[in-house]
Amino acid sequence: MSTLPTEFERTDIGEIQIAPEVIEVIAGLATVEVKGVAGMSGGFAGGIVELLGRKNLSKGVKVEVGQREAAVDVSVIVEYGNRLPEVATEIQRNVKRSIETMTGLTVVEVNVHIHDVIFKAAERSEETELSHRVK
Repeated sequence: MSTLPTEFERTDIGEIQIAPEVIEVIAGLATVEVKGVAGMSGGFAGGIVELLGRKNLSKGVKVEVGQREAAVDVSVIVEYGNRLPEVATEIQRNVKRSIETMTGLTVVEVNVHIHDVIFKAAERSEETELSHRVK
């Protein structure tokens, strides 16, 4: 998707423009706030994963911005044990609400791409302990 600068609003004293990168960061933050999201995924091609490190808040987020509307795609990794449709629906709600509240843009679509499911860190360490215990 293309991320072109948007002419958002004109006032008596000038213009207000919101860069697409700002919307990507808002969407990224709104996504990782959702319970069950382990991190963001750069996609299959990139293969790079951010697990709640919050170093690059727009990783795994693509936006298309018009003058009054935005469409968002987020690529995520979900923690094992969560219902995927419920996590995805909550991501859609949270991203839509955050962008509309902060920017005034209307979000016409939020597409959630689940790229992986991972075990929580505590579950991994328990598995490691069990595998070392039995010989």
